Amino acid sequence: MGVPLPTLQWYKDAISISRLQNPRYKVLASGGLRIQKLRPEDSGIFQCFASNEGGEIQTHTYLDVTNIAPVFTQRPVDTTVTDGMTAILRCEVSGAPKPAITWKRENHILASGSVRIPRFMLLESGGLQIAPVFIQDAGNYTCYAANTEGSLNASATLTVWNRTSIVHPPEDHVVIKGTTATLHCGATHDPRVSLRYVWKKDNVALTPSSTSRIVVEKDGSLLISQTWSGDIGDYSCEIVSEGGNDSRMARLEVIELPHSPQNLLVSPNSSHSHAVVLSWVRPFDGNSPILYYIVELSENNSPWKVHLSNVGPEMTGVTVSGLTPARTYQFRVCAVNEVGRGQYSAETSRLMLPEEPPSAPPKNIVASGRTNQSIMVQWQPPPETEHNGVLRGYILRYRLAGLPGEYQQRNITSPEVNYCLVTDLIIWTQYEIQVAAYNGAGLGVFSRAVTEYTLQGVPTAPPQNVQTEAVNSTTIQFLWNPPPQQFINGINQGYKLLAWPADAPEAVTVVTIAPDFHGVHHGHITNLKKFTAYFTSVLCFTTPGDGPPSTPQLVWTQEDKPGAVGHLSFTEILDTSLKVSWQEPLEKNGIITGYQISWEVYGRNDSRLTHTLNSTTHEYKIQGLSSLTTYTIDVAAVTAVGTGLVTSSTISSGVPPDLPGAPSNLVISNISPRSATLQFRPGYDGKTSISRWIVEGQVGAIGDEEEWVTLYEEENEPDAQMLEIPNLTPYTHYRFRMKQVNIVGPSPYSPSSRVIQTLQAPPDVAPTSVTVRTASETSLRLRWVPLPDSQYNGNPESVGYRIKYWRSDLQSSAVAQVVSDRLEREFTIEELEEWMEYELQMQAFNAVGAGPWSEVVRGRTRESVPSAAPENVSAEAVSSTQILLTWTSVPEQDQNGLILGYKILFRAKDLDPEPRSHIVRGNHTQSALLAGLRKFVLYELQVLAFTRIGNGVPSTPLILERTKDDAPGPPVRLVFPEVRLTSVRIVWQPPEEPNGIILGYQIAYRLASSSPHTFTTVEVGATVRQFTATDLAPESAYIFRLSAKTRQGWGEPLEATVITTEKRERPAPPRELLVPQAEVTARSLRLQWVPGSDGASPIRYFTMQVRELPRGEWQTYSSSISHEATACVVDRLRPFTSYKLRLKATNDIGDSDFSSETEAVTTLQDVPGEPPGSVSATPHTTSSVLIQWQPPRDESLNGLLQGYRIYYRELEYEAGSGTEAKTLKNPIALHAELTVAQSSFKTVNSSSTSTMCELTHLKKYRRYEVIMTAYNIIGESPASAPVEVFVGEADQILSLSLSGPSVPQVMRATPFLRPRRPQNLTLLAGW
Repeated sequence: MGVPLPTLQWYKDAISISRLQNPRYKVLASGGLRIQKLRPEDSGIFQCFASNEGGEIQTHTYLDVTNIAPVFTQRPVDTTVTDGMTAILRCEVSGAPKPAITWKRENHILASGSVRIPRFMLLESGGLQIAPVFIQDAGNYTCYAANTEGSLNASATLTVWNRTSIVHPPEDHVVIKGTTATLHCGATHDPRVSLRYVWKKDNVALTPSSTSRIVVEKDGSLLISQTWSGDIGDYSCEIVSEGGNDSRMARLEVIELPHSPQNLLVSPNSSHSHAVVLSWVRPFDGNSPILYYIVELSENNSPWKVHLSNVGPEMTGVTVSGLTPARTYQFRVCAVNEVGRGQYSAETSRLMLPEEPPSAPPKNIVASGRTNQSIMVQWQPPPETEHNGVLRGYILRYRLAGLPGEYQQRNITSPEVNYCLVTDLIIWTQYEIQVAAYNGAGLGVFSRAVTEYTLQGVPTAPPQNVQTEAVNSTTIQFLWNPPPQQFINGINQGYKLLAWPADAPEAVTVVTIAPDFHGVHHGHITNLKKFTAYFTSVLCFTTPGDGPPSTPQLVWTQEDKPGAVGHLSFTEILDTSLKVSWQEPLEKNGIITGYQISWEVYGRNDSRLTHTLNSTTHEYKIQGLSSLTTYTIDVAAVTAVGTGLVTSSTISSGVPPDLPGAPSNLVISNISPRSATLQFRPGYDGKTSISRWIVEGQVGAIGDEEEWVTLYEEENEPDAQMLEIPNLTPYTHYRFRMKQVNIVGPSPYSPSSRVIQTLQAPPDVAPTSVTVRTASETSLRLRWVPLPDSQYNGNPESVGYRIKYWRSDLQSSAVAQVVSDRLEREFTIEELEEWMEYELQMQAFNAVGAGPWSEVVRGRTRESVPSAAPENVSAEAVSSTQILLTWTSVPEQDQNGLILGYKILFRAKDLDPEPRSHIVRGNHTQSALLAGLRKFVLYELQVLAFTRIGNGVPSTPLILERTKDDAPGPPVRLVFPEVRLTSVRIVWQPPEEPNGIILGYQIAYRLASSSPHTFTTVEVGATVRQFTATDLAPESAYIFRLSAKTRQGWGEPLEATVITTEKRERPAPPRELLVPQAEVTARSLRLQWVPGSDGASPIRYFTMQVRELPRGEWQTYSSSISHEATACVVDRLRPFTSYKLRLKATNDIGDSDFSSETEAVTTLQDVPGEPPGSVSATPHTTSSVLIQWQPPRDESLNGLLQGYRIYYRELEYEAGSGTEAKTLKNPIALHAELTVAQSSFKTVNSSSTSTMCELTHLKKYRRYEVIMTAYNIIGESPASAPVEVFVGEADQILSLSLSGPSVPQVMRATPFLRPRRPQNLTLLAGW
């Protein structure tokens, strides 16, 4: 109570009821406090405060709550925990007295006031703590509360998750710069929970979304691509999840290639002239220790090659040895670590070592005697690495072998010449020869001495102390001593004993005696004529020929018994006497001292009477004979040696002898290829003995009108009835007849025998006159005289020829070919190898067998072009304008002749229409440096070899190589299409010579009146073609410079002036175009002009067009002629061709009209560009050949064709018969033999279309080589490929008849000797 009405406030335990905000506490309207549903926690001190303006009063009371049934203040709730963690299930209960709490799971008490189980603990608050929680602890848990006032319970579910953990933690990792690093972070977790991966680097969280370079995979792996040094560090993987958290850490290292060594310096080595010293600064090792250094060098601009491959990592310098004097070197160094080889250092400046004398001698020294007073010496240069400079030549020295005399020297002043013919030597003498090369520094090392003899000569002295004597009537004995050894001049091959009758000096008998090196030589000549005066002599001979004979000595062979007397005859035959006559023996064999005549009754030796007559008596009358009695009469000449051969005959006294009768009954038997037996019945003997039988026959052709020839005669067989007829021809028809002869004369012929045919036999002889000629590059033509019918020895249908041939330089088996036609006279052997010598033989054969082989003949196929390309062709760009090519030789079997050099065909791909060529002379150089090439241009390259015949096969595939880049040329076609008072727009085109990849452009400009160094510079990209300069001064002149840039730097600028004005127009065309005749050549001319008005805008460039008359189109020759030019040389024109030209100018506004055309201008003539084609040479008569050809193409004439020149020369090689052909060891020697006998030319008028000419008055049986050129007033075309022809073998063709306007007119036929050239050598070698 109070006035005014007081305000009431309640407090519990000094806390305002309003602050407790307990809904069970309610202040009543009457001022009282109502507490509903009391709880033990409601116990406490309650205070009531009343206050008004008059004051304040309070009262209090204590409320004690007892005996309240249990009530949940916090019920158990479902709980989820992770395996291994602590789980707390809450259960808070109020009541009085304080309720007892019990926890159960499936009726199993887990915790209470009196029960304790491990891991389960009853908390003060009534909750249940499980520590640690296992997976099997998952389930329903019930909290029971009870006191004296009652009980209650509540349940909750405990869920246990598998614990999240990292099972594949990241590991320390080393990666290479630029690669991808992967750090794994594999985890296990309960599938009911989700994971979150957090990666940190050096404890700073990574944000993969900020860069595509760093990615976290779904499995937690960290991927870092394009790693670099900024990625090095410690990386941690943290896994955050409801199933637990985990983290691991790993180290990432990024390694890279080592950097290039710096400050590479090269300096000469003072102690060794073949070495230099390199030094450098150790580079960054790429975060990986350097393992070693590599030193490379480039020698004479050649490709880089490794010289030192393992220089220790601790080194910062090294001595490079093994270098070659007089060569330039560049060096570069790179470091190598675990990653690999780093960038090379900058190249050193080029260092040239001083020149030194060659350190090695020439190699493969070969000496061969060429004549008996000369030796040919050949060699190859020292290895190139031993030249030590540029070779200037060679010194060849020689002296007598084994003697201490001084050397003679020859100086070969050209390094290209690798042979020397040493002349004026001593015959058949051994020399020792050495060769050394020299360069600018001096003479190098002499080669090891080789020894060689000059060729043998013929002896220059006869044998000595020659003695000759006759040892009998047919033999002379010779005794002699050899000539002095120094006069033999070679290897003594033996002696020739000579004897010739004093009255017949041409009938020389020669007997060869082998040398006997012990004592006096002796020998005999036998079968001489008896009792004849002979001159005798002896000579010594060597392989080249005979020496002089000794002084002739006259010797008589000894006497012997004489031969038979001649012409024994009988006259004055009476009953008791007869006269015998005879003549002197043809073979007296001495001095006839008389004659001995004997006679006896036929068959009665006891009646023999003998009478001796003097030498002058040649008839004798025998008396006292019995009439009609047959006597045998013998007559013989007598010398001091004795009685000679007896001539005997029978005769009947009183009965003069008659002619004999004819034989009869001829029977032929025992027929063989070469003989037959003839049996017969003798005819009447004519009352005297038969002295001779004569057999005649018809051979081959049988008939009454055919000729009979004598086949055989048999003497001193008076009683013969059978004869063996020898020396018949095989497989030949014969018919025989015979007659018998007595002292009176011959009988009539017998009747003819039957016709027989001898049996077959192999041919006796080989074909004769076998010759071989070159037919082509792969064939030889063999010619011969066929066997006559009489030598077939068999059935003609079976007769043929067999040819065998083989390469001279190989011990290979021969190849045989058969010619079946017996009448064939020639055969061409095909499919031979080019430029190869072959040996050939042939034989005839028939059905029985083959005859003997002919003598070996030799022939060589014609030289041809190489059939293969050089091998191992490679190319490397060594600068922006140079490419180095290297190759190896054409395989020997494909060279097909003497390789005179190589041609390099090169073409700028997509730029040059036709390839150009570079010629390397000689076969010893197998590399070439192409210079003057376009910069940064791709070239197609091929290499081919050539012989004097022509070009071989180009190498395949095409080698592609790009020259190195360089600073570019200036941009072109610079114009200012928009010019305002304060701005200009500049437009340009890329450089015509970009020399690399254009990286950008630089525009620099300034006022023309300002300082030359005050340019405003702007750089733009490579694709930009225009630029606008602003903020310029009006009506002012500005200078603009435009330059392009490549990797090698800024190129030459293009400069132009422009005035900031708007008063401009197109230029006027150039005028007064003129081509001075003095400036016209065959392929170029010079056009000059006067520029027209520039239209108040500077002319930027001129464009020239050219038109070929009469029907050509206008073609732009150049559209970038300098604006300052008033003349221009126009090249790449065709000779003897008419052109017109015109010109226009271009300024910033546009193009002028084209100028007036020039008058027609004709370029001068030039030599024809091509030789005549399809040149052939055919034998026409035995002393002439027919030359035929095709004219060059019209476009290659280059003027008015005046005619053709035919050059021909006689080739000495193979000039003789096939058996005399020379055998040459190698192609070089062969070319040395192809010397000029005489070279003549004819000029054929070409006013018509003549394509043939006859060369006459040539030598028979000689080989000629022919080439042709076309010529005009300027000169001759290149020569055609040579063709060869053999003169003397006329073809079966019609005689050449040239008449009318197409007859070739012989302008000149004057012998003409071309200048001699060294015989090793070029296309026209030997001409």
